[in-house]
Amino acid sequence: MKTIDQDTWPRAAQFRLFRTYARPHYAVTSRLDVTHLLSRKADVSPYRACLWAIGCGLHMVPELLMRFRGEEVVQHDQIALSMTVPTAAGSFNYAYVPFLPEFAAFDAQAKDLIAAAAGADDLGANRGEIDAVAYLSCMPWLDYSSINNALPGPDDCIPRVSWGKFVEEGARWRMAMTLEVHHALVDGQHVGAYFAAVQGALDQI
Repeated sequence: MKTIDQDTWPRAAQFRLFRTYARPHYAVTSRLDVTHLLSRKADVSPYRACLWAIGCGLHMVPELLMRFRGEEVVQHDQIALSMTVPTAAGSFNYAYVPFLPEFAAFDAQAKDLIAAAAGADDLGANRGEIDAVAYLSCMPWLDYSSINNALPGPDDCIPRVSWGKFVEEGARWRMAMTLEVHHALVDGQHVGAYFAAVQGALDQI
């Protein structure tokens, strides 16, 4: 982790502006092509493959690794992915999976940690103890066109990622994905770079 020098940071003025907003978050939804992913052999979990691709996208964009703490801005070298995990009781818990750049290693780790979270007695919610994390949630029942998330307030700067149902469109398969971010840290060009990186990861699994 490093501290951002705001005297030389090109986005310092934008940071100060959007820190004053009561509603500084925005969400962008785009459709991604999952045709290559679904052509893979059955031992590749599409769900965990999406987790890994999201992690690749987040780690390719430095601004998505930035967090502010009061007026200080830091950039993490690496963050964990925290996803909602369904439980047998019909509710959900949170899992925390450190990102690994190699898919097979990430996949094995994620499988174990998700299974453990599904059987845990505790929700495992992050109540502000850590910010080296991004929140993920899958909506496999819906081919949605937009979505936003519950947020505790304008000082929450942790990115949220949601994604939806796989839908056949002609000879291709696509899904909706949403990235919700804090405008004090993330601009539209960064969101565009994220989606490009996630698509590239989905195409190489």
